[in-house]
Amino acid sequence: MLKVKRGFGLNNYCMNNLKVLHLQYMTTEASPGNRLHKAFLDAGINSSLLSLHTELDEQKNLFSLGRNSRWISKLNNRTESYLKRKMTSEFGIFSYPVIGSNISEMNVVLEADVIYIHWVLNGFLSLKNIEQLVKLNKPIIFFMHDMWTITGGCHHSFGCDKYLEHCHNCKFFIGDKKNDLATSEFKKKKKLFSTYDNVHFIAPSKWLFECAKQSALTKEKPVFYIPNYLDEKTFKPFDKNIAKNILNIEKDDYVIAFGAISIDSPYKGWKYLQKALEIMKEDGCFKNVSVLIFGSGYNKEVAEAIPFKTKFMGFLTNEYATNLMYNAADVFLAPSLADNLPYSILESQNCGTPVVAFNIGGIPDLIEHKGNGYLADYKDSIDLAKGIKYCIDNNLKGYALQEFDGDLIMRKHLSLIEQILN
Repeated sequence: MLKVKRGFGLNNYCMNNLKVLHLQYMTTEASPGNRLHKAFLDAGINSSLLSLHTELDEQKNLFSLGRNSRWISKLNNRTESYLKRKMTSEFGIFSYPVIGSNISEMNVVLEADVIYIHWVLNGFLSLKNIEQLVKLNKPIIFFMHDMWTITGGCHHSFGCDKYLEHCHNCKFFIGDKKNDLATSEFKKKKKLFSTYDNVHFIAPSKWLFECAKQSALTKEKPVFYIPNYLDEKTFKPFDKNIAKNILNIEKDDYVIAFGAISIDSPYKGWKYLQKALEIMKEDGCFKNVSVLIFGSGYNKEVAEAIPFKTKFMGFLTNEYATNLMYNAADVFLAPSLADNLPYSILESQNCGTPVVAFNIGGIPDLIEHKGNGYLADYKDSIDLAKGIKYCIDNNLKGYALQEFDGDLIMRKHLSLIEQILN
């Protein structure tokens, strides 16, 4: 990893004294905020991370809020649930933060020179709390992990383009209402973003970058494109037979892997994946197939719907266990129907495993069609099955594209900070 002292510095700012703070709802080993925080530390930057919840042991520069804030979070979530009681879940998540914690007077916040805001919903920060941070007159950088920042509350718009002008009569809510929660939230964000000049935005995918440049909320604001950071030292290829042996998989089996935290998620495209596997079974092109499923424990409904041997890996929080799973697989499937820049695809590619996914959202940024994977036509199970067969028949190898090089990504972050501070 690059070190700042090896030639990259801020013109009018002492890099050695620069303090960066990352904010995110939950800190895990694999959470985006934690990965970027560790990358800043590796680059020689004084970085800290503050979250509402953490699954990591106490470490230097890692902070989490106390019991009172967690109680406030629960109160927010109950209030949100009541306000959204007539909402349909057909289109995924809609967030309308009501209350959160005022962190603007904490020392770790006051000492920061630059603040990155990652995913801070679910009762961590409200828009009022975010404005309290903005009023500190420090550079605030929203790192957008989905569309919530640029809409009236939905995390993926599923083709709705009302956010380009003004969200209203939102399809998430039953009935024809001009003034709904989406209208209210859009107005609040519009006022917040337009009032202050120290608010900036990062989109990790070219797709979200274009969405942000067109949104009525952010088209007049500085928006930058910087991909997600992944540590190549952790996710890397090793002998596939060894990985299979560790997981007790026959070495002659073709292994297909995918994540299934919730088959009911409107984002993940489970029914298209299921149909693709059925097509493969009917074609009889591969007799020895094992399916690796991570993200949840044994799920009878999923197991019975898959026409091949299945192995449930559970929820993988350890990056080395995740690395093992990718290395055991011959193909990784990511049939998302709405996604920004999935870490799972980047992780798989770094492990040398090709990825088959739908051509949607930020996914085309990651996949070179028939190079390091296969881009299937949207919601086309036949093409999804065709992609799996193509990767196996051609012994395709996964690899990350050049723009996802860790050093390059960190240089972009440091260049952005230089630009903002100067």
